[in-house]
Amino acid sequence: MSFLFAMTVETGRHLAEIGFLLIAIAGVWVVLAHLPPLRFAPGRTMLAGALLAAGGVLLIVAAHWGHFG
Repeated sequence: MSFLFAMTVETGRHLAEIGFLLIAIAGVWVVLAHLPPLRFAPGRTMLAGALLAAGGVLLIVAAHWGHFG
């Protein structure tokens, strides 16, 4: 049996929490990337974008298969 088909409501809730956490971390990361004394702002912005994408995918999985929301 596949993981996606065996997902419970609690697992979906945990995935959603991780997704929201990744989005919050990405928001802080974008703010820190635009502070003047820090280096590698484009790389930090790309990492923040990747965190937002991963958080979004986790929220989609949690909403569709985890019965979150």
